Amino acid sequence: MKYSNLLLATAASLALAGCFSLPAGPAGPQGATGDTGATGYTGATGRTGGAGATGATGYTGATGGAGATGATGDTGATGYTGATGSTGGTGATGRTGATGSVPAGTVVIVPAQ
Repeated sequence: MKYSNLLLATAASLALAGCFSLPAGPAGPQGATGDTGATGYTGATGRTGGAGATGATGYTGATGGAGATGATGDTGATGYTGATGSTGGTGATGRTGATGSVPAGTVVIVPAQ
């Protein structure tokens, strides 16, 4: 029973200790600052790639040949000369008029028509 009383007293004191608030004690000393870790190394810078080569210039195409000259047209046939017309027939010879008598006096000459 000796222990049970002691246990009961401890439990009661713990229960009552939660009801009382006491001021906090002085702050303890500050702990030492830890060491800074080593700085990692930066990787080396990569090299720049070489410039690409310029492509070759293309060749210029050959000049086309001159077109063929057109054939010369044939000369047209010469036309025929028309037939020569017939010569007109000879006119009939007129008859000699009757011989008249010559009157005495003036003579009148009539030209032929």
